[in-house]
Amino acid sequence: MSPHSEEVMLTSNGVADNLLSGNAVTPSTSNGSNGQPIDECNTTNHKFVNGTAESSPYLSPAPHNSEYDLICVGFGPASLAIAVAMHDAIAAGKKLLADGSYPKVLFIEKQSQFAWHSGMLLPGAKMQISFIKDLATLRDPRSEFTFLNYLHRQDRLVDFTNLSTFLPARVEYEDYLRWCSSFFDRLVQFGEQVLSVSPDDASKGPVRSFTVQSQDMATRQSRTYRGRHVLVAAGGQPSMPKIFPLKHPRIIHSSQYANVIGRLIPKTTTPCRVVVVGAGQSAAEIFNNVSSRYPNSRTYLVMRPEFLRPSDDSPFVNTVFNPEFVDSLYPKSAKYRNNFLAEARATNYGVVRLELIEALYERIIIGGKHITSIEPRGETLELKIQNIQDSVLDGFVDAADEEIIEADLVIAATGYQRNAHVGMLKDAWNLLPKAAPNGLEFSKGISGWNVETEQGERKIAVGRNYRVKFAPGTVTDEAGVWLQGCCEGTHGLSDTLLSVLATRSGEIVDNIFGSH
Repeated sequence: MSPHSEEVMLTSNGVADNLLSGNAVTPSTSNGSNGQPIDECNTTNHKFVNGTAESSPYLSPAPHNSEYDLICVGFGPASLAIAVAMHDAIAAGKKLLADGSYPKVLFIEKQSQFAWHSGMLLPGAKMQISFIKDLATLRDPRSEFTFLNYLHRQDRLVDFTNLSTFLPARVEYEDYLRWCSSFFDRLVQFGEQVLSVSPDDASKGPVRSFTVQSQDMATRQSRTYRGRHVLVAAGGQPSMPKIFPLKHPRIIHSSQYANVIGRLIPKTTTPCRVVVVGAGQSAAEIFNNVSSRYPNSRTYLVMRPEFLRPSDDSPFVNTVFNPEFVDSLYPKSAKYRNNFLAEARATNYGVVRLELIEALYERIIIGGKHITSIEPRGETLELKIQNIQDSVLDGFVDAADEEIIEADLVIAATGYQRNAHVGMLKDAWNLLPKAAPNGLEFSKGISGWNVETEQGERKIAVGRNYRVKFAPGTVTDEAGVWLQGCCEGTHGLSDTLLSVLATRSGEIVDNIFGSH
């Protein structure tokens, strides 16, 4: 979803009474896929793993003063897939190190425990990709870490089969990921935020290792680790519309929703007024959930398009998420990739699953609305709404059509930024190649990320193997920095998604450790 897809109005009322919503649907309870009741929104602490905790026999913690073979920044699905790929490679008899020893690996994660989109674990929410695109199946269907093996280990394989679906509940898939992570938790420094990745001894010849500096989220204590290879998979950072106040207790991002809604509006009978901003799947799901959870609420969906658009997940279109599509897209020109990503947006951004659109259509849609301002008013917020005219591209709105909404809560389902790696690598900018002069630049890293140094403009770019391209001779072949989840501009729409995790992680492990 675009960070600025915040305009048009869809309300949860049953009558077209200006912008006021009427009666919403009655809230329903939801059961977890193992039969345990799950709170509508607060699923952060749900206990879904029924099996006994195990640890990988091949990857063990190393002393923190070690020189690690690999340090991964972040421990979300992308880094977890790396751990799984390393485990599977060793289990299959591959030597990742020349002497046959097991690699020293460290993961550093800001969260206090493994969690995947905990703010969007809503009742009834389904995955939007097949469970076959898990952490392992497309690379090795015999892996211990397939979704089917998870079901088998939880004594749920037959029950899941009876559902006749490729799309598991989102809460169950998150539990699958946490089950996988439990094998590697002892390799993770939870509760630490990485601040920088710096080259070691760059003045003494080609860099042979990097120093990762982190900060303990609780104590603010600084810590450092050294590694030959560093993989940055920091995930997305919530993107908020510029018109919104920087901080306000009644303005939240969709990534926080399930974790905080019960605290912000404790009583489900409260006649609250909630505005959801956005046009994609997350916005539609939250709008639907608020309307159900708070039957006395007046709930509005504000978005730029005139109407909700269905996602295109037809078989031909879905080939853009195939692992081999990366090989087709990467060699193309920056202009081609830019045009392609714009054309293919309907597969992933600002779109909603058709069945949810059909459910929401039973409520009133009021089109073409635009937020012009949002101001705090004591414990509430005042939003000014105007119609978007045909000349909206000229910035014109009709002041005569202005309406005002008083809201108790504003939820911005406005997407994510994926550029944390740029600042994180600042100490390594001088090792980057010079940026080509007068080149045609695009957003989303399609032609890399230009950075300004004392020696002039440099460019962060990655190769087909996701390795950062440092200037020749500055970093040895036995060391490097790798990026995951921020390479959509060069590697396609699947880069930020789950679709290619199994194959991509195998490729990266092979590139880092080679064949011995």
